[in-house]
Amino acid sequence: SVRAAEEKLLSQNLNHEYLPTHGCPKLRQAAKILAFGSDSVVVTENLVASAQAISGTGALRIGGEFINKFHKSKSIYLPTPSWGNHTPIFRDSGLEVKSYAYYKKDTKSLDFENMLASISQIEEGATILLHACAHNPTGVDPTHEQWDQISQAIKERNLLVFIDMAYQGFASGDPETDAYAVRKFIADGHRVLLSQSFAKNMGVYGQRCGAVSIVADTAESAAALESQLKIIIRPNYSSPALNGARLVSTVLTDPELHEQWSKDVKGMADRIISMRHALKAGLEREGSIHNWDHLVNQIGMFCFTGMTPDQVARLTGEFSVYLTKDGRISIAGVSSKNVDYLANAMHVVTK
Repeated sequence: SVRAAEEKLLSQNLNHEYLPTHGCPKLRQAAKILAFGSDSVVVTENLVASAQAISGTGALRIGGEFINKFHKSKSIYLPTPSWGNHTPIFRDSGLEVKSYAYYKKDTKSLDFENMLASISQIEEGATILLHACAHNPTGVDPTHEQWDQISQAIKERNLLVFIDMAYQGFASGDPETDAYAVRKFIADGHRVLLSQSFAKNMGVYGQRCGAVSIVADTAESAAALESQLKIIIRPNYSSPALNGARLVSTVLTDPELHEQWSKDVKGMADRIISMRHALKAGLEREGSIHNWDHLVNQIGMFCFTGMTPDQVARLTGEFSVYLTKDGRISIAGVSSKNVDYLANAMHVVTK
């Protein structure tokens, strides 16, 4: 779908002029619809202030600077653990970075009860960061029922919600399913900021295409908020990149390309899910006595294997398998050609 969009754009002999400070209008509208739904009241009533951003990282930084500039509380709470870049992004935006419980190491699953307890202790008015789907780095996501309870717990503390959605469509294979948390929080009346990245679900990493959105109470407020986003962006990088915006907006707005993209992203997600199952089966064939259910219960690109730093060092030193010291592997790097080798290596270092 992206290749087809490239060919379509090339045939139009387009220019290379600057985009507006807050980016491509076509992209911003398409991003809103993808995240919130075409029939969402926040879309139909123009309640979303948005700006194209330099992928998800740029969207998070713009959002962080906006919070620091306009929100009374300067505290932002991240799940433990979270994407490594979240802390420097928000710290360098002038916010005080704190944490809440999320992952349970011994079960390699969501520490749901402690998560709710942590949220109940956050001071009112603070900001909480949530991963919309395919939590990075653990691959552990709440169920829809758990999201409902999380929404209620956050509502009781009157927290500002910042949702990072870097993998829409890349988790379950269905962008609508992966947007559940975003749409639930909107339906429940939360104050929401949203970061979107198209790097993974479109495969346009180098194009640095993303978006930041803020949901307002009125269309007038949304327009005012959008003006403030432009004021933040202007001295930072003036205007965002053009080519990625054209590619992504073309895929999302052309009916045939959008249909093809839906198939593409499902194919990518299904392949990752199949590799999770293949790795688990391989470990069982090797005779591993450990429970590897978490390999298939987790979702998305990444998996917290539960391996120790010493085991990780052996994987690298003895088998030339490279992963982070906390045991996180990228399932996207596992294929039918190397999954059995990986299963054997993991078995050897963990037995």
